[in-house]
Amino acid sequence: MSDAGSVAGTPVIDDAAAALIEEQAKAVAMVREKGWNNPIPFNYNTVQGGEPAPDETRDSAPWLSDAAIYEWDDDYGTVGPKNPDLEKMLFEGDNLMKIGHQIKALEFRVETQCPEPINPVREFDQAGLHPTMLDNVNLSRYHEPTPIQAYCIPAVLLGHDVVAIAQTGSGKTAAYLIPIISKLMGKARDLAAPRPNPAQYNPLTDRVRAEPLVLVVCPTRELACQIFDEARRLCYRSMLRPCVIYGGAPTKNQREQLEMGCDVLIATPGRLMDFMQNMNLLSFSRLKFTVIDEADELLSSGWEDVMEKVFGGSDTNADADHTYLMFSATFPKEARRLARQYMDSDHVKIKVGRIGSTHENIKQSIVYVNESEKNQALFDLIFSGPPQRTLVFVNSKAKCDMVDDFLYNKGLPTTSIHSNRTQREREDALRAFRTAKCPIMVATGVTARGLDVANIKHVINYDLPSTQYDGITEYVHRIGRTARIGNEGKATSFFNDRNEDIGEDLVKLLLECKQEIPDFLEDRIPEDRENIEWNDGTDDEDEELNLGDDGIATEGFGGGFGGGFGEADTSAVAVADTGFGGGFGGGFGGDVDGFQANDKVASW
Repeated sequence: MSDAGSVAGTPVIDDAAAALIEEQAKAVAMVREKGWNNPIPFNYNTVQGGEPAPDETRDSAPWLSDAAIYEWDDDYGTVGPKNPDLEKMLFEGDNLMKIGHQIKALEFRVETQCPEPINPVREFDQAGLHPTMLDNVNLSRYHEPTPIQAYCIPAVLLGHDVVAIAQTGSGKTAAYLIPIISKLMGKARDLAAPRPNPAQYNPLTDRVRAEPLVLVVCPTRELACQIFDEARRLCYRSMLRPCVIYGGAPTKNQREQLEMGCDVLIATPGRLMDFMQNMNLLSFSRLKFTVIDEADELLSSGWEDVMEKVFGGSDTNADADHTYLMFSATFPKEARRLARQYMDSDHVKIKVGRIGSTHENIKQSIVYVNESEKNQALFDLIFSGPPQRTLVFVNSKAKCDMVDDFLYNKGLPTTSIHSNRTQREREDALRAFRTAKCPIMVATGVTARGLDVANIKHVINYDLPSTQYDGITEYVHRIGRTARIGNEGKATSFFNDRNEDIGEDLVKLLLECKQEIPDFLEDRIPEDRENIEWNDGTDDEDEELNLGDDGIATEGFGGGFGGGFGEADTSAVAVADTGFGGGFGGGFGGDVDGFQANDKVASW
């Protein structure tokens, strides 16, 4: 006999369950009416490489390491012919990161220490780049160098080792790839190792040992794939062949790519160490450039032994023509020690902005939300705005799954990513997020480190990072996923009693970026709010950046990054006839108090 009020064979639904179903149905209807696309279910047991959107810049290769690249034919001269289909795939579509309209609103304090004057470049066509590289830069829609690019490009072209410290989202990847690849474009035929003609390649008989000219080491798989994407674009129509190796994906595919030849290798440390064990597969005897990207993260993650081996071990080319570059958002003691040990004593140091800072293009909001109310607050926050690419950060893998499920059941198109997922699942989640099939992604902070996806409009810290896990530094990395290279975005963070440890630093950062301080944090505002002091741990007493007797420039290049790059007008920030903006003695080309001192500080 069935329970009272039930129909035979039909499960009983109590009032609470019925109310929940009704609430979810209403939420789904509201989400559809708002304009969000339908959520896509993921079967993580059978998931395969997703089909790309028409404007996806990657092809539909099952693994990102197998994405299409420009393959050189021995019949080509010095520059290869155009490949219209590949060119469209690489350079067209809304998923390419573009310099935003607010790039001119950014102001950076640029510090340099160098053995000879480094004249920063204001336009790519004046940087002395190879013509093919200049074409690729234009195809990539890079219209003007960012500050880190303006200093790094000439430093690399002059042959200097470089330590560069810059904010996230400042264009660091292009800052080293553009000059390195450009410098090798005219020399690849003489410098590169012999390799088979891809048109006639037989994997059984034509395999070669990979002997790259360039090695880029970075901490995460996602960042490695992003750098590889950039290398694919910048190597277009050149003889240089880029490859990427990273953990989680099958070694067979990556090994086969290396066996076809490799000139530019991007690698995560674990997979790199594995492949370095086989001298018949990979040799560094021809290396001309070694780049360590996000050195601070690599060192803090315990990869110092890998760094040591990359810099000075194995069969690495130790000749004087081997250039080392280190890029980082901070510059901890371990990184400084490596720089002193392996780089030329006269290497160039470039620091753009305050280390560990962010900028005003990110509108930051701190909202007090009790722990038990976060789920509903998150849904309300997402629903209050237009459908847009949104990245939600949490502090644990379990919570990542929980928040993803909650939003999905509310009808929102979400995906999630964390380190317990297989590499296949991670790549599919990123593909869905990048193409906006799932424009909301929930992620742990470590997994999304270095994530560079175009048009992320909103970053939400469902959980704020604790000081035990890098605190304000991690916060800056997270919110730096939006408003990149001159674009605008917003970052909203949920704060409650569990976040007291980060409160003081959070207030200082908000003040520095001219953001509103919520009333529940006003008691943490320092007395001297106009002169906030930060201890970024990079300038020990015996290692301070020597700025010389010239001190700090009072005008700078056009009064900031908005200066010299603007259209000509009558204001103080216009491009002068004799040089660039209103900076040092009339800008580049001026010789009165110009950029002649080797140690300088400039407002960019």
